[in-house]
Amino acid sequence: MVKLLIIADDFTGALDTGVKFAARGAKTRVVMDPAFDFNQADDQIQVLVMDAETRHLEPTAAYSIVYQAVTRALAAGVHCIYKKTDSALRGNIGAELTAMLNASNEDRLPFIPAFPKAGRITRNGIHLVDGVPVAESVFGRDPFEPVRHSQVADILKEQSSVPCVYRIPGKPDKDLPGIQVFDAASDEDLLKIGHQLGNGLRLCAGCAGFAAVLAELLSLTGCVPQVPPLHGPLFIACGSVNPVTRQQLDTAERAGFPRFQLLPEQKLSPPWLKSDACRAEVKRWLEVVNREGCCILDSNDPKESGDAARKFAIQQGINLQQMRVIISNALGQLIKQLLDFGLQATITCTGGDTLLALMRSVEVTELAPVCELSPGVVLTRFTYQSKTYDIISKSGGFGEPDLLCKLFKLVSGETAKKEGVLCSQNIT
Repeated sequence: MVKLLIIADDFTGALDTGVKFAARGAKTRVVMDPAFDFNQADDQIQVLVMDAETRHLEPTAAYSIVYQAVTRALAAGVHCIYKKTDSALRGNIGAELTAMLNASNEDRLPFIPAFPKAGRITRNGIHLVDGVPVAESVFGRDPFEPVRHSQVADILKEQSSVPCVYRIPGKPDKDLPGIQVFDAASDEDLLKIGHQLGNGLRLCAGCAGFAAVLAELLSLTGCVPQVPPLHGPLFIACGSVNPVTRQQLDTAERAGFPRFQLLPEQKLSPPWLKSDACRAEVKRWLEVVNREGCCILDSNDPKESGDAARKFAIQQGINLQQMRVIISNALGQLIKQLLDFGLQATITCTGGDTLLALMRSVEVTELAPVCELSPGVVLTRFTYQSKTYDIISKSGGFGEPDLLCKLFKLVSGETAKKEGVLCSQNIT
């Protein structure tokens, strides 16, 4: 029976939270259907992670999806529900936390947005990314969903009238109703919060950081998995516009990774995906990755081209949100074509939209996270046409500049990692 439901607003977020439980041996599944029937879940599943895909929706639509999911879960007897939010506070957080409270008839909801291992902390109610207030960080300049406030209460009240109550780890509850925002600057703070909340917790919210504490709090364990041997070549598909990911791509290219950046007509014109020119390009990429052992397929415009894709989109009458969806779908279709042409590689997808588009292209609706290679970098697997593929997913804003180089060493056998090493060990 499902003991814990995690509702995530995007796909990589679903994976990097679910893997916290899978790494402890809890039977964990990630599903892509926000209308999933809990009564049809495998009896062995302890943790169900639902990718609700609400981040880019209108607040009212996001509210409705979360409200209905919580209502169905409680009716099915799910013990605890965790609303996974973005670690940089993007998306419809206020609307979704309000939906949880309204659907459950509770009057308070603990919210722990910090992820200290990834450089996200909350101090005096202000959310910081690598020491910078989030609205002043790269997430404040996100072209699709910029974070305009650094005070958590200000972010919440854009979409919610529920009172915001600030909490400090270890300090007693003042018995005030509302969304209870906890400060946290370290893993020790997260543990303190967990002990405060106790194992009778029914509702909670936060990012992947607190999920590890929640796994311990709820005693969700089993046979601890092991890191399987990974094999090259390494194929990287980038759909993220985050500067952190762009720096990782530039670092990899300087290290010798072949890098192909899609032209505007290749990523924004769906008919091109069915053309002879597309098939020729896909075969060329396949030859390169097999010859060189690695390859990057990048949806970002080259620096020297300026904002070529945006200008092309305007000419075609495509708005910013449509542009995001069309590019993600193009990447998913291109990776599928590579698989159909015989690509056998460890595939890395950056950005939740990219991975979700790939899953839809190959008609996979459920994933089992294997382990976390480093914070926000998750290994999972899927089967397509009777072949099993290793997939590494990465949220756009996570990782050091040399992350892709480290992944290449891992899959090429240069990293000192043997079959049987526990998943708690990582590549950093």
